Amino acid sequence: MTKIQWVDCHRMPSRSFFYKKKQFPVCARCTGIYLGYFLMIPMLWFYQIGMFLSVLLILPTLIDGLTQAYLNRESTNVIRCITGFLAGIGISGFSERITYYTYKFIETLIS
Repeated sequence: MTKIQWVDCHRMPSRSFFYKKKQFPVCARCTGIYLGYFLMIPMLWFYQIGMFLSVLLILPTLIDGLTQAYLNRESTNVIRCITGFLAGIGISGFSERITYYTYKFIETLIS
């Protein structure tokens, strides 16, 4: 049985973006996730996405990451960033829904 070694990709130059010859502190995928968070969170005031759509938006990142880890496939930084961006939106929507249902549950306990 082989042991899987997880490599911290945040500091790998091949998996990070650069700006003015300075490497980003996180990998391309996490850059996309953070962009998705920061753009979606203010939009949640006006538009909520459901749990199903949230999971659908997270799936491309899971597929990209898992196929890289287990199928010896190398992704590009653009694909990592795009799938990360979608996941950031999905995770924001998922978090909002969990918060909403938790609030409603606590509200029923109090009243």
